[in-house]
Amino acid sequence: MKKILIFFAVIFVCIVILSLMLTFTRTVPLGEKIALVRITGVILDSTEVIEELKEYANNNSIKAIVLRIDSPGGAVAPSQEIYEEIVKIKAKKKVVVSMGTVAASGGYYIAAPADKIVANAGTLTGSIGVIMELPNISGLMRKIGVETQVIKSGAHKDIASIFKSLKPEEKQILQDVLDDVHNQFITAVSEGRNKKFEEIKKVADGRIFTGRMAKELGLVDELGNLQDAIRLASDLTGIKGEPQVVEKKEEFSFVDILKSELSGKLMENVFHGVSLKYLMTP
Repeated sequence: MKKILIFFAVIFVCIVILSLMLTFTRTVPLGEKIALVRITGVILDSTEVIEELKEYANNNSIKAIVLRIDSPGGAVAPSQEIYEEIVKIKAKKKVVVSMGTVAASGGYYIAAPADKIVANAGTLTGSIGVIMELPNISGLMRKIGVETQVIKSGAHKDIASIFKSLKPEEKQILQDVLDDVHNQFITAVSEGRNKKFEEIKKVADGRIFTGRMAKELGLVDELGNLQDAIRLASDLTGIKGEPQVVEKKEEFSFVDILKSELSGKLMENVFHGVSLKYLMTP
């Protein structure tokens, strides 16, 4: 019994020491580093990305942050939240974006405020626009003899119902909403890229560009890969020699992966078309 107690006491002491060491390395500068944050896939939530950005922003050894974006965009609100967090971080540290295969719509939205944007020549980017898709199965319901009865408190409460067609005034209501969110997108890009609103508006019709085309339009600063973006971040912060790059390592259990898959499917299928999206669609 005594040996068991000693064993657990040793384990406890080791855990405490390890915890103190981790805390020390996070708060005390140990060389000059560049943090790499990856944003991949459809943007459905901003929580994890913002937490990671905040952690690096408060770490004195991190001199710059490189965002590796490989995303076609996603929901409006998470894209805006990440954008706003990057704007806050820029007051403390340099932020450089590296675009992968695609960094379009919401993917470009979050790239816009960076100090520098680096894209591959063949990167797909742009797609500055907003989309809302509303499925309509009213014709199918009539064919199978099913009728829906709606009780509502306002004339437009069921405006997004899949069981009816949109009336002209309802289309206008939704169009006004999309136009406002679109203007928010254009404003964010014009402020992030330090360009006039009207200049961005000319190319903000949802079209996509290659990285090379985007550079010619001033939407991208340089052509290059991830290593080029890291070197650029190093130059901007005055780091001598090869910078040390730190990156969060994700650890997933089977349950985490299953939850991620289920939540993604729910967001993309069950609620597909009932939300505003900064998303490049095929």
